[in-house]
Amino acid sequence: MQFAVLSGFVLAAFAPLLHQWFGPRTSFVLAAFPALLALWFLGQVPTVMEGEVLYLQLDWVPSLGMSLTFLIDGLALLFALLITVIGTFVLIYAGGYLKGHRDLARFHIVILAFMVSMLGLVLADGLLTLFVFWELTSITSYLLIGFSHADVEARKSARQGLFVTFGGGLALMAGLAMLGSVSGSWSLAEITASGVDLREHDLYLPMLLCLLLAAFTKSAQFPFHFWLPNAMAAPTPVSAYLHSATMVKAGIYLMARLQPSLGGSEAWIAILSVVGAVTMFTGAFLAIRQTNIKKLLAYSTIMALGTLTMLLGIGTEGALITFVTFLLAHSLYKGALFMVAGILDHETGTKDVTAMGGLRPLMPVTAIVAMVSALSLAGVPPLFGFIAKELLFEAALEAEAYGWLVLLLSFVSAFLTIAVAAIVALRPFFGERRPTPRVAHEAPLSMLLGPACLAALSLLLGVLPVLAGMGVLTAAASAVMGEPVTVYLSLWHGINIPLVMSIVTLGLGYLLFKRWDRLRAYLARLDPVMARGPEAGYEAVMHGITVVSDWQTRILQNGYMRNYILVMVLVLIALLGNSLLIRHSPEIAFELDVRFHEVVVTTLMVLGALFAAIARSRLSAVVSVGIMGFSIALTFILFSAPDLGITQLLVETLTVILLVLVLFRLPRFASLSTPLERVRDALVAGSVGALVTLLILTAWGIDQFVPISDYMIENSAPLAHGRNIVNVILVDYRALDTLGEIFVLALAAIGVIAMLKLRAPDKAGRSTAQEKDSRHG
Repeated sequence: MQFAVLSGFVLAAFAPLLHQWFGPRTSFVLAAFPALLALWFLGQVPTVMEGEVLYLQLDWVPSLGMSLTFLIDGLALLFALLITVIGTFVLIYAGGYLKGHRDLARFHIVILAFMVSMLGLVLADGLLTLFVFWELTSITSYLLIGFSHADVEARKSARQGLFVTFGGGLALMAGLAMLGSVSGSWSLAEITASGVDLREHDLYLPMLLCLLLAAFTKSAQFPFHFWLPNAMAAPTPVSAYLHSATMVKAGIYLMARLQPSLGGSEAWIAILSVVGAVTMFTGAFLAIRQTNIKKLLAYSTIMALGTLTMLLGIGTEGALITFVTFLLAHSLYKGALFMVAGILDHETGTKDVTAMGGLRPLMPVTAIVAMVSALSLAGVPPLFGFIAKELLFEAALEAEAYGWLVLLLSFVSAFLTIAVAAIVALRPFFGERRPTPRVAHEAPLSMLLGPACLAALSLLLGVLPVLAGMGVLTAAASAVMGEPVTVYLSLWHGINIPLVMSIVTLGLGYLLFKRWDRLRAYLARLDPVMARGPEAGYEAVMHGITVVSDWQTRILQNGYMRNYILVMVLVLIALLGNSLLIRHSPEIAFELDVRFHEVVVTTLMVLGALFAAIARSRLSAVVSVGIMGFSIALTFILFSAPDLGITQLLVETLTVILLVLVLFRLPRFASLSTPLERVRDALVAGSVGALVTLLILTAWGIDQFVPISDYMIENSAPLAHGRNIVNVILVDYRALDTLGEIFVLALAAIGVIAMLKLRAPDKAGRSTAQEKDSRHG
């Protein structure tokens, strides 16, 4: 399985080569990859239904105890089947939708990488592996949303989705780090099976908030829902895949995976129930205001994602059974409806449903597929969506915490969604024939195959729900519940409250559809209020980042080295000063044993540094720097380090010579600071000196470890066959470090030689060196 997933990235890299070989048929060839994976996953259904969990382990970094482990239980298997089956249809669909597109090869590269990233995410057992694939889905979705990179809106929408989901990714990293630390394991399976009650830990609430923040940003929960409709700038195959089986379901998967370990607490129930219910209503309400068919469906996806989050928050057995049922139903009809939206756009030249009408005679197959899928979205029997909607009402009636809010918003969202389904299914195909930018006709088979199959599955599972209930849904519900659960689905449960609620919502939804134009005009009055929603907050944050960046570039990173040094030194003073003087009281203990000649050398060093700072000519400054350098060399010699002293003398001599050689090429001295700034700099420099002195004196009196010098003295001759300990350290113990320093010096020497050889070209375009060669040639 690891090979299959990782080979998907390799296949993506070879997509351009396959385009050269197979041309327009490349999409069909590439579709064989997810199709074969889907068949393999289907072969694991009997094993997983028996309650077994498959562990597929591959050593990754054995020295660190890290492995690339995939876990296949009911939940992972359900998501994997959705990703591969719908991915197969999306690739075939893209071959027709983007036929002749100049960047089709690039699309195939990214869509395949996106597919296997999502597949790796839902199969990952290790927390670090999950995080890696999580971020890969964000990166690849960014490339897909911004596929039409010449379009300003596409680039803006791609950046928006990337920033929001990457922000959540940072929260996920913190949450997973706390989860691994608290549980003592970095394996999801081990965390679930350990039985350790993480809810009682002190870090439970911050860990939960970080993980939920990551899930909410990824799955477009309120108030982070705004990025998902804007992602409709992507090509329709991307939208169909994004909304039905990938990306936005990643956050839902994460919450479902963590349900057995972290769910059931008051914080979990409150946050997920309220946020999910509010997101559900927000998506349904905003959908009814749209005329763009893709945005209609996008906001209805937000409604579905909120519903799934709310069901996880309710957390009862019935709610979790509803969760897996609704998840499957939504994936089927939403994938089909987005492909239908793409067909309408592709064949008519418009996405505006108000500009469409009477297309049924011209596009009969598309009309049937749209009707079946929309009926499933609306929850009309005998479609699978009807079963999911009835179970939703049952779960809402069973909710204990915030039960009234959950039930009310579920009811209102249901009839709003029915109106959306009617708009998508009836408005384009029935009524008066409206002229469209393109002469409408039926789509090719490659574009009809996917939506037709998904719509047929919605109908089949609605008529025979036992195929899903006693199949993978039982295993998926058991994985989410953390214990065995039996899923029994039926089209008819008798006359009960959920059935009555379904009938009432159907009636209200149809009435709303009939008055949709008038309602939309009325809701347009809310535009000023809607313009101040969460997306305005995002824009304000982005503007704030620009303002702060402009300020810090102007003040801090302004191109002046002296300012950079000043800022770094001030930060050093703040950090060291806080640690040394405030958090820890310095303890100074040393014996003063200073001789006269040492005082003389030290005084020369100090005076050299002082005169170098206040000198008014460069020659005086160079002489002062030389005095300081030679004083340091004398210090090395006095303390029995002649080799260091010789090195220091050579370096100082060479430095002074080089400085003298370039003196005449430098501009004259200029006063670049005010007297007040010079006083400030003197205070900062004095503070650094005092702080470093205090730090050295404090460290002098602390002996927490055995000095490493003893080891060097004892082993220099026996191990390295050298009595000069400094040389032994440089050549043997720090050989790679010394090699790196030699490499840096060699690189600098090459750069100097290149600069010396460089000559400005003359008017004829020849360098001075070339001119000399021509003269002597």
